[in-house]
Amino acid sequence: MKRSTFITWDQLKVGLLILLSLVVLGVAAVKLGQAANLFTERYELVALLPNAGGLREGGSVMVAGQLSGIVESIDFLPADGDTTQNLKVTMKVDERIREQIRSDSRVKVRTMGLLGDKTLDITPGTVPNAILEPGDTLEVEPSLDYEQVLAQAAGAVGDMVQLTADLRAITGGLVRGEGTMGQLLSNRTLYDELAGTLTRTNTLLTRLQQPNGTFGRLLDDPALYERMVRLTGSLDTLTRAMASSEGTLGKLMRDDTLYVRLTSIAASADSALRLMTQGQGFAARMLNDQALYDRLNKTLTDLSAILEDVRADPGKYTKGMIKVF
Repeated sequence: MKRSTFITWDQLKVGLLILLSLVVLGVAAVKLGQAANLFTERYELVALLPNAGGLREGGSVMVAGQLSGIVESIDFLPADGDTTQNLKVTMKVDERIREQIRSDSRVKVRTMGLLGDKTLDITPGTVPNAILEPGDTLEVEPSLDYEQVLAQAAGAVGDMVQLTADLRAITGGLVRGEGTMGQLLSNRTLYDELAGTLTRTNTLLTRLQQPNGTFGRLLDDPALYERMVRLTGSLDTLTRAMASSEGTLGKLMRDDTLYVRLTSIAASADSALRLMTQGQGFAARMLNDQALYDRLNKTLTDLSAILEDVRADPGKYTKGMIKVF
């Protein structure tokens, strides 16, 4: 049977639908490729990390927060004593931003969101520094360890729980009337006493502020202040006069002549006293010889008796002393 050479309308519709689907698929592939930078030329950079922190091959590489490449491979380095370089991360970066990545650029592992995927973020360099060549190694910046942050947050939450418990205990004690604050809140008698004390204090302050009282005049009367200023001025003048080397007190405080003389007098007096108590002279014998003292005392007594007799009968002693011719 001979096949028909004509294309039916149904066949034409199927062909147009398939052609339209292929066009849409091609456009979508181009758009996705542009969005993911799949068709751009890239060059290779290297970073040495102590820990990938969840970073995977095929992960994103960001430059200044913009998608600019992918992580091509993550390889372990040979074991050595340096624990800061355990992994070699090779990344492919778009050639069009090559001038942005220079020798002062830094790379670190970041998280897209709090619990999102891990990415490599490269900071742009500055113009005076050289542009990195393919295969060069980027300096690594320490990244934030979210596990450590969560551990610290857990500790902070524990502290908050403890603080809440302490506050609950404090407020419970206040409600039960424990302590001074609790008594103030719950004890009406203590409150009334405190209110009375404040009232009396206010009354006392009002009396102290009266202009006719002593304290009121101390607060408001400038005459007393001026007198005190004059008094302090006079005291200052007196102090300067006393400290002056011209006055008597100044000489007493500054000149040692009087001190030397007093010291000499005291030494002379000490010598005289020593001679009077320990020497052989009249004064020493008067002080130490009891017999001499007794004889002198008897002589003075006899002399006193004679003088009394002379006063009583002077003719008795003057008889024959006057002759008449």
